[in-house]
Amino acid sequence: MTDVQIGYAISSEEHLPNDIVQHARLAEEAGFTYALISDHYHPWIDAQGHSPFVWSVIGGIATTTESLRLGTGVTCPTVRTHPAIIAQAAATSAAMMPGRFFLGVGSGEALNEHITGERWPETEVRQAMLEEAVAVMRLLWQGGNQSHHGAYYTVENARLYTLPEEPVPVMVAAGGAKAAELAGRIGDGLIATSADAELIETFETAGGNGPRYGQMTVCWGADEAKALEMAHKIWPNSGLPGELGQELPTPAHFEQAAQLVTPETIAKSVVVGPDAGKYLAKIEEYAEAGIDHVYIHQIGPDQAGFIRFAEREILPRFAARSRAA
Repeated sequence: MTDVQIGYAISSEEHLPNDIVQHARLAEEAGFTYALISDHYHPWIDAQGHSPFVWSVIGGIATTTESLRLGTGVTCPTVRTHPAIIAQAAATSAAMMPGRFFLGVGSGEALNEHITGERWPETEVRQAMLEEAVAVMRLLWQGGNQSHHGAYYTVENARLYTLPEEPVPVMVAAGGAKAAELAGRIGDGLIATSADAELIETFETAGGNGPRYGQMTVCWGADEAKALEMAHKIWPNSGLPGELGQELPTPAHFEQAAQLVTPETIAKSVVVGPDAGKYLAKIEEYAEAGIDHVYIHQIGPDQAGFIRFAEREILPRFAARSRAA
């Protein structure tokens, strides 16, 4: 099996905040070395049911785990929240979790960002905003009194008094070539949602040499048919094509679009059922594409069952490599 580190994806859209904190602790105890937690205002569809404020949940995870590395997967620091505020939130989180917090950022989705009534700009503008937002955050993480007057953001006489001892690493999400190029130029690493070798190559060509994270979505369960039914019910958004995920503004719109997604479509991208071999084969696909950190999103309420499965069937194959890394 190719060298890769296995992590745990925390889906804020599906769980109550205290349950998320418990899941993170269970994941650490099982041997997961890192996790990424989603940062949403809305779930994708109402059936997912939740969307707590991620920074409060991170505080809970910080106090109940000891070694688990945690990153946001991902935060949009451009429209809904000013990058100066995200800079403060990330700095505080990193101070609470010395050496084990990183900030994952992306250009966002209308689903979460339109809520303040601000314009939802086209992709190229969103990426330019993201680049400036990352520059603003890194400026503030230097400490001292800082000001910035840019194309999209203004910061006046701002100082972050609570800073971590080490700079906050910034991983940049990418779903296409332009975003991967941006991630290579400005990021400390890459976050992807598929095993896309061309994406990784673009990231590296643009100068990216940090970790490459890839989210792998699964629905573990003893009965494969029931697991597929659960995945189709709770996470049909994984079957939506193109840019719908970035452009649809409400869960109701996603539910309308998801009516076109069949269980067969879900089965093409989501690993379901109890066969560990299928999970390992999918991880190998990510590794062969150049992804060295695969973090697994378990759809549905049975997080404890999946974590036990991973502890038995998946993590032992990677434990020695994770300890060495």
